[in-house]
Amino acid sequence: MLNTLTAISPVDGRYRNKTEKLADYFSEQALIRYRIRVEVEYFIALCELPLPQLKGIDHTKFDDLRSLYVDFHTEDAERVKEIEKVTNHDVKAVEYIIKEKMDQLNLSEYKEFVHFGLTSQDINNTAIPLSIKEALEEVYMPMVEDVRDQLEAFAKEWHDVPMLARTHGQPASPTMLGKEFRVFVERLDKQLSMLQDAPIPAKFGGATGNFNAHHVAYPDYDWAAFANHFVDETLGLNRSQYTTQIEHYDLLAALFDNLRRIDTILTDYARDTWTYISMEYFKQRIKAGEVGSSAMPHKVNPIDFENAEGNFGIAGAIYAHLAQKLPVSRLQRDLTDSTVLRNVGVPMAHSLIGFQSLLKGMGKLILNHEALERDLENNWAVVAEGIQTILRREGYPKPYEALKALTRTNQHITRESIAEFIETLNVSESVKKELRALSPATYTGIFR
Repeated sequence: MLNTLTAISPVDGRYRNKTEKLADYFSEQALIRYRIRVEVEYFIALCELPLPQLKGIDHTKFDDLRSLYVDFHTEDAERVKEIEKVTNHDVKAVEYIIKEKMDQLNLSEYKEFVHFGLTSQDINNTAIPLSIKEALEEVYMPMVEDVRDQLEAFAKEWHDVPMLARTHGQPASPTMLGKEFRVFVERLDKQLSMLQDAPIPAKFGGATGNFNAHHVAYPDYDWAAFANHFVDETLGLNRSQYTTQIEHYDLLAALFDNLRRIDTILTDYARDTWTYISMEYFKQRIKAGEVGSSAMPHKVNPIDFENAEGNFGIAGAIYAHLAQKLPVSRLQRDLTDSTVLRNVGVPMAHSLIGFQSLLKGMGKLILNHEALERDLENNWAVVAEGIQTILRREGYPKPYEALKALTRTNQHITRESIAEFIETLNVSESVKKELRALSPATYTGIFR
């Protein structure tokens, strides 16, 4: 039982309840299970080829072999770790536990075909991508889609709510609150579409990628075709055709960059919402018993958005390192990828914490119509753009300069001062009527 109070990383400590689903994909026990899965399925694929020496195997035993990973328990993982203490090699320990299972199933005469012709990276570079693929499909995507759907719900709910925009922090042409949320929905949709279409790469080709051992033992077989079918069809991954001892990781790097961009988009959203809260555009629901500040009782801090931003930052830094480091390896391989790959679950865990924090924060938001309306009414200068554009249309002389002179005085621009300015213009009454209809609350453009 993991003691969350003594965990070094907060993803396995303070935030364990938010990240524990990922243990099924990225823990040491999960890695062992995925390795066993690849080894067992590879052995079965050799039997179904079939290799001449495997023609006599009892195919009804395959389900019993698969049970080693299907019904995998902590005790099985502990047995592998016991073997590893002797072998000092984690993948070899996996090979040996499968051979133990074959002894129990009276398949001992076939057990030397476990891990036949392979190197450790044929297992690692299929097991880890497979864990990433299934974690994305079963944990990551459902949660990020929950965030996306909540943003979509806000976009619909606040479709018709006018809001003062700010560019460079200054009042600018008004917008619609729903449209500002729609911006984030569109950005996320594009990244999620790329993520769903992203191939998950795998390496499978022997010691240096050339099927040396396979070919020398069985030169008449098309081992590349066999590997393509095994990796692409049996495992559901995308086999790289030309590799060294390891996968070159270029597509995996692109995947990590994709995940980092999603977190960057949501960081942008978190900061915007934090700012809207500080401007009182949103209030936050108060939960009984919660404390906003240890010293100031009146405070309800936007901590969920801050927590999300912080975790997205950590995730992004690790995603960036994974993307930059993994495609670089000395000659046919060095070991630097191995220790780095063991951390692929860490940034995803921080992303999940960020998603859950955002969802919690969004669930507290209460729209403060009065604050939005007050800001619009206090910033009549923003309709100057609309006025000067209509005047341009009418051929009025130097309309931009006329509005610039009005709006850049030290006097506050009000409804009344805009109305007085309109009356001074030498334009038709119909144009003046058009200008009088402009207001910060109506000058919001179009938003479908």
